[in-house]
Amino acid sequence: MPSELSRPATDDTTRPARSDARDNRARILDAARAVFGEEGLGAPVREVARRAGVGPATLYRHFPAKRELLTATFAEQRRACRTAVRDALADPDPWRGFTRLIERICELHAHSTGFADAFMTAYPQTMDFTADRERTLRAVAELARRAREAGRLRPDFVVDDLVLMLTAHRGLRNTPRAARVAASRRFAAYVIDAFRATPDAPPPLPPAPRLRPLPRPGAP
Repeated sequence: MPSELSRPATDDTTRPARSDARDNRARILDAARAVFGEEGLGAPVREVARRAGVGPATLYRHFPAKRELLTATFAEQRRACRTAVRDALADPDPWRGFTRLIERICELHAHSTGFADAFMTAYPQTMDFTADRERTLRAVAELARRAREAGRLRPDFVVDDLVLMLTAHRGLRNTPRAARVAASRRFAAYVIDAFRATPDAPPPLPPAPRLRPLPRPGAP
């Protein structure tokens, strides 16, 4: 029977290497979520490497292209968006499904400026998000049709109104995150009320945060 000493050396030497690689990848993705989440897609990849505590070569070994890094960084948000679409379409109350989808999209965008950029723009390195965006817009169109037939949605609503709303919502990007999330909830409530067809009294608005823009880099 072979002794412990006769096992291939690679059994012991490759495990730490694989463990280090996993740790580096996890640190890179954590840093990317923070950097792109606050600064948007224009943030440099070198800043992600610096925040992760690895060299650029290590980052590019895991993610040879920025597109691959962005896709991995926002995988959780993409899954959440797909789940929100599925749940909204399955809701037996079309108006509730419609409004909850709007609220969830706004929430996802408020938590991550980078995800909002990827979802809303034709940025060349975010082509993987195109299908998610088109799927969401198709779901909104179907929910709008159902809600309109139920008499809950104003008859002149069009899907481009959602795009207009999300474009305006991106104006919150220069607000500190905590206030941005609170403002997003209030913004969504205002917009949903504007889409409402019935004169019923809407629910109370979420609290209004005090909005202060983020300081410019180098500003005193």
